[in-house]
Amino acid sequence: MLAIPLRALWRPADLHLAGQGGISPAMLTVAALYKFTAFADTAALKPPLEAVCAANGVAGTLLLAGEGINGTIAGTRAGIDAVLAHIRALPGCAALDWKESLAETVPFGRMKVRVKREIVTMGQPGVDPRAGTGRYVAPADWNDLIRQPDVAVIDTRNDYEVAIGTFAGAVDPETRSFGEFPAWWEANKDRFHNKRIAMFCTGGIRCEKSTNWLIGQGVEEVFHLQGGILKYLEEVPEAESLWQGECFVFDQRVSVGHGLRPGGLSTCGACRRPLDADDRASPLFETGVRCPHCAGEYSEADRARFRERERQMRLAEVRGERHLGA
Repeated sequence: MLAIPLRALWRPADLHLAGQGGISPAMLTVAALYKFTAFADTAALKPPLEAVCAANGVAGTLLLAGEGINGTIAGTRAGIDAVLAHIRALPGCAALDWKESLAETVPFGRMKVRVKREIVTMGQPGVDPRAGTGRYVAPADWNDLIRQPDVAVIDTRNDYEVAIGTFAGAVDPETRSFGEFPAWWEANKDRFHNKRIAMFCTGGIRCEKSTNWLIGQGVEEVFHLQGGILKYLEEVPEAESLWQGECFVFDQRVSVGHGLRPGGLSTCGACRRPLDADDRASPLFETGVRCPHCAGEYSEADRARFRERERQMRLAEVRGERHLGA
């Protein structure tokens, strides 16, 4: 689950561009990107990437690993363009693809560049999307594919993501993390005998790995929604859409809908699960402290810590500042 940083304070004016007084909310661009490529020295790539993000007032999270780069960033049009140009100049990234949306406020508290073992954690040795993936299906062709009776549609995302939206008729593996998917497939693969498999995820990266893994397991016909749910919601008219609900995103917008418009959800300050109006109306809900989904998951010491964090956030708000736990 996404860990949102809870330390330090942030003010909109802290994000700036040379020659500009700050990032205007009307100008914010959010770019979600990934690229599987071989990086020989990720530690050497980190400082220059941090520097270009800082110089251009860009916030978000970027992950570097030996298998490539993954992340989401937000900033002005010029700032995003500068960071994307830097990334495209990295080894194997010239053909970088990304998806964009807009936000009225900065959906991240700060910029983080992290070196990881994997850019999306599956934990399966030998999985390499560069060696082959499922057949890409453009959003415009996705409806026709998943309506076919011999096609099984599988949502590769986590349970809390699926809970707020998915494609009609899609199979929910009910996994808490992507690393659980291989075990789920092994336990359920007989259900899909003689079926073609169509897989999807938020932006496409999890399907790069899961379809490569399925091919390695001997599944002959595997398909992959190109650009993921985000590209589908951007390109397919709502009147023609088979998507139901909203799409969870890993930033402070929480979710987006058709046309990539921000959704109406919030997140629990304790467990970070998405919450709707009914969740917030529950007697088990306490702002920043608990929700109906995690009411039995934390100790009293944890709850006390969450209440103090909530108090600090409210104090920061009074001062006209933004606490990173917000």
